[in-house]
Amino acid sequence: MIATMEMVDILDQSEEIGRIILQSDVMEAYQRAKSDLYQDKEAQHLISVFQRTKEQYEDVERFGRYHPDYNTIMKQIRTTKRDMDMNDKVAAYKIAERNLQKLLDEVSQHVAFSVSAQIKVPKDGAALTEGGCGCGSGSSGCGCRAS
Repeated sequence: MIATMEMVDILDQSEEIGRIILQSDVMEAYQRAKSDLYQDKEAQHLISVFQRTKEQYEDVERFGRYHPDYNTIMKQIRTTKRDMDMNDKVAAYKIAERNLQKLLDEVSQHVAFSVSAQIKVPKDGAALTEGGCGCGSGSSGCGCRAS
């Protein structure tokens, strides 16, 4: 019975942490930036152009330099990505997303280290980065970085 009450207490505390995060200024800024991004027609157009170009890039990538459109698509993907990233709404969203990820990483690290300093915690959004699995092992075959 004690273990059950302890689990209920832990779950209650974790729900409280979640509520605090959802009510934080960082989350509010993220939600606002996300809403602004989805409502901006120019940003949505740039994102869709980039996604279409990315699909072409993925087709070309299978064949590499041997694909007849390799150079053209490589230039297009860089150009469309730059155009998309230079949009104010996209840039604001990415900054807000990074700030939220940093907050979540800090909370995760604080919780993990309150249990034990030996617990490995993904850092800098490693769980969400390309190539990172979030396992925290930090092995060479993994994009995660153990603390």
